Amino acid sequence: MSQALDDREIAPGAGPALKRLIAAQLAAFPEHEGFLRRRFAAGADDFCESLATTIETIAGEDLARLCEDYRWLAGAVLEEELFFRREGRYRLSSFAEAEALVYADPAYMTRYMNGLLLSQLWWSNHTAVLAWFRDRYLPGNGTQARHLEIGPGHGLFLLLAEQDGRTESCVGWDISPASLALVEKTFAALRRPAPSLLLSNLFEAQLGRFDSIAFSEVLEHLEAPAEALARVHDLLAPGGRAFINAPVNSPAPDHITLFETPEAIVDLVLAAGLEIEDVLLAPAAGASLDRARKLKLAISTVVIARRPL
Repeated sequence: MSQALDDREIAPGAGPALKRLIAAQLAAFPEHEGFLRRRFAAGADDFCESLATTIETIAGEDLARLCEDYRWLAGAVLEEELFFRREGRYRLSSFAEAEALVYADPAYMTRYMNGLLLSQLWWSNHTAVLAWFRDRYLPGNGTQARHLEIGPGHGLFLLLAEQDGRTESCVGWDISPASLALVEKTFAALRRPAPSLLLSNLFEAQLGRFDSIAFSEVLEHLEAPAEALARVHDLLAPGGRAFINAPVNSPAPDHITLFETPEAIVDLVLAAGLEIEDVLLAPAAGASLDRARKLKLAISTVVIARRPL
C-alpha cells in the first residue's frame, strides 16, 4: 500500500479491523481518501474498532461489494444535496414515490442499506448516534425490557439492543422485505438469536405495547411525522422510553419531510405527549453545531423520550 493510502495515517490509533475496512473502502473509492482523513483526524476510539469488527463480520466475503455500494450511495446523496441546494427542498414529496423508487425495489434497497451500513462508520454523525444509543439510551432501560425497532434497516441498532443484558425480547417492523432479509443476515453472521421480524408499517402492526422503541431515521421518510410520533406514544407502555433520531437538512434519495432545525423535531416529540429525557445534536462531516446551523448542513437530532406514567 502506498504512503498516500496508509490507513495508519488516515486513522491514528486504528485497530486491525478498522485498518482493513479503510483499505477495502479506498480500493473501491480512492477519491474518498480526503474525506476519511478528515473523518479520523482526531484518531479512532474503541467504539470505531468494535463497529468495524461487526461490519466486517456482517460483510464477510461480500466486503468489496459493500464498499462499492457505499461509493454508489455517496454519489446518490451528493446528487440529492445539489438538488437541495438549488431548490431548497427535497426531490420527493410523497411516500408513494419513495416506495416505488426504493422500498419496493429489492436490488435498490439492498444496495442502499449496504451503503448505509458502512456509513455508520464513515459518517461521524452516524457513529455518534449509534454510540449514544449503546452508551446513553440502552442503560436507561429497565430489566426485561420488551424492545421494538420500527424500520431496522441494516440491523445494527436492533443488534445492540439484543446484545444488551436488559433486553428481554427484540421485535423489528419494516415495510421492506429486503431490509428484513438484511437484518436476518446481520444476526446470522454474528450468531446472535434472531429477533422477531414483521413485514408491516407502524400503523398496521398490533403486538401490544413495548418498554423500549427505537425509531431511527424514519420520520423524514414519512408524510405525516406527527401522526407517526403519536403512534409511537401509543405503542409505549406507561413509563416506556423511545430513541427517536431524525436528520435536519439531510437530502437523500427517499427523504420526504424536511426538518430545518433540531427544535422542529423536539417540538414534534413534545406535541406527541412524550417527555424529553435528553437530546443529542450530531452535525455531519465534523462540522461545528454553529456552522451546521448557519449553512444548513445535516444534523442528526436524537431525542430520548419517555411516555408519562
